[in-house]
Amino acid sequence: MVWILLNLKHYSDIGGHMDKKRLLGICLIFLMVAFIFIQPAYGGPGGQIAKVIANTFWGKMVLSLLSLVLLPMGIYMYIKQKLAERRAYRDLRFMAQYDPNFEWLWTKQRILDCFYRVHCAWKEEDVSQACEYLTDWYWQNQQLVHLDRWHREGLRNVCEVKKVRAVRPLLFIHRNDDVAHEGSVLVVSITANLKDYLVQRETDKVVEGDQKFKDHETIWSFTLAEGQWRVSNIEAVGCEFGYIFQVKNVPRIEETVLGVAKSTNVDHKQIVTGDHITGSTESL
Repeated sequence: MVWILLNLKHYSDIGGHMDKKRLLGICLIFLMVAFIFIQPAYGGPGGQIAKVIANTFWGKMVLSLLSLVLLPMGIYMYIKQKLAERRAYRDLRFMAQYDPNFEWLWTKQRILDCFYRVHCAWKEEDVSQACEYLTDWYWQNQQLVHLDRWHREGLRNVCEVKKVRAVRPLLFIHRNDDVAHEGSVLVVSITANLKDYLVQRETDKVVEGDQKFKDHETIWSFTLAEGQWRVSNIEAVGCEFGYIFQVKNVPRIEETVLGVAKSTNVDHKQIVTGDHITGSTESL
C-alpha cells in the first residue's frame, strides 16, 4: 500500500496535478480488494459475504475506516444534492408564472400519477396501458427490452407499491422545442416502499429480487410533451450524481423563457434557450 501511494505521488509530481478524487478512489479500491483476498469468502443467499465480512474483526475495522474516510465526501455530496434541489425548486417556481405545468404541487401529483400507472401497467405486463404517461419511444422500448423478453424466457415480474415516501427534484432544464416549454426536462428522485422480484411462470419460484416490502430509490426523468409531463427514463439509484453535477452548466432560467434560439451545451447535449429577459436567480 505504501509503495502504491509513493508511486502515485511520484507520478503526480512528474505529470502535474493529479485528481484528488481519483487518488482517493484508487486507495479505497486497493484497501477493499486487499481485504477481500485476506478474508475467507462465504457465498450464500442474501449476500452472506457482506454479512461475514461485517462480522469479522478486520471487517469491522475496515468498515469503520471507510466510514471515516468517506464521511467528508458524503457530506460534500449531500450539500451538492441539496443545492441542486434548491435550484430546481426555484426555477420551477419561476416558470410557474408562465405555465401551471411547472407549479410544484401540480407537477408532483402528475409524477405520482405516472409512478403508480407505470407500475400497474408493468404488473399487467402491458406498458401500453400507461402509454399516455410515457414518451412513445420509452414505453415501446420497455415493452420490447424487458417485458417481452421476460415472457419469452418464462419469467414474470411481480411489483407492488405500498407507499411513496419522497419525491425530490434534482435537475430542471427548460426548453422551447417548436413551441414554448415543449421538451423541458425534469429529473426527480422517488423513494417508495415496494416489492419487486422475478418469478418463473410455471412454478412461481423467485429467481431474482425479494418478496418483502423495502424502500427503493429510483431516478425518473420526465419530458414535457404535448403539454404533459411524460416519463422518458427510469434509472437505478447512483446515477443521480451525474445530473446533480450538470446543474452548474444549466443556463439561468430567465434566459430560457423566450424561444429565440441560442444553444448551450450541458454534458455534450445541446439545450435550446431563449433571449435574456429582466430578472435574476442565484447560481449554485
